[in-house]
Amino acid sequence: MNYLNKPVLPSCVINCVVYDKEGQRHDITLDAISDVLAQDDGSFVWVGLYEPADEILEKLQEEFCLHDLAVEDAQNAHQRPKVEAYGNSMFVVTHTAQVVDEKIVYGETHVFVGPRYLVTVRHGASLSYAPVRERVERERELLVLGPSYGLYAVLDFIVDNYRPIIDEFRDTADSLEQAIFADTYSRDTVVRLYELKRELSKMRLAVGPLQDVLAQLSRTQSALVPEEVRLYFRDVHDHALRVNESLDTLREMLTTALSVNLSLVTLGQGEVVKRLGAWAALLAAPTLIASWYGMNFHHMPELDQAYAYPVLIVGVAVVCGALYAMFKRAKWL
Repeated sequence: MNYLNKPVLPSCVINCVVYDKEGQRHDITLDAISDVLAQDDGSFVWVGLYEPADEILEKLQEEFCLHDLAVEDAQNAHQRPKVEAYGNSMFVVTHTAQVVDEKIVYGETHVFVGPRYLVTVRHGASLSYAPVRERVERERELLVLGPSYGLYAVLDFIVDNYRPIIDEFRDTADSLEQAIFADTYSRDTVVRLYELKRELSKMRLAVGPLQDVLAQLSRTQSALVPEEVRLYFRDVHDHALRVNESLDTLREMLTTALSVNLSLVTLGQGEVVKRLGAWAALLAAPTLIASWYGMNFHHMPELDQAYAYPVLIVGVAVVCGALYAMFKRAKWL
């Protein structure tokens, strides 16, 4: 068959290629897919789509004989991570993530896998799989294992993309931890801690179910996933486990940070209350003495003495000094 060098493809079709039995890449059109599949020459087709129009999915359904339910799920793009078997094909759904303005935005990747085809459908926030194709094209001895190896490379890329997100959020958590122990209380620190924990909780909802998907693929007995490729799926599964453990650790750290922040604020308020109480006591002593001598009574202690006023001042100073020393020793001041 004559392959095209630069086929004209719809804008939503990122790539449409066929890999021959030696792992060589050849670009083709969508209409040529059925002709390629008609030749039992050990090749397989890989089509990459980004938010495809319904007519494109219908075209691919016709070319690959995709199941109606799988195509409907790919059109809706609001699916949970899962693996579904449809006869001699599989439909895999995963969630992707990217950080935009310090918030995680999510997308989905739907993958159709058959004996001689691999169709990846991206929706929402998702990096291009061009680096994945470049990687597998350098590994021709593994690419000849078929579409399942391409599926492994896509899932490995998705899981690896979680790591920079976690590292970035770990750095943010460290900076917030330093802000918690600062001398001044900041409401923005608490708000940021809550937002960070919320983002990590959402991410866990994406990573957690992915472990089940990878576990199924690593244990499946389907002919679509040869034994040699199951080893690679087990490796990706291990990476997903570590990502999930890192998420749990970060979430626990943030929960602890929120509790510590609340405790520090409470302690700070207690210190303020103690200081206010000490100063109130210091002010109460002279106020009480002065109020006595402010009453309109003739017979008051030392009222008619020449040194009554200075003695009173000294007495007030002694009482205040004693109270100050007592509060200072108690660390209320």
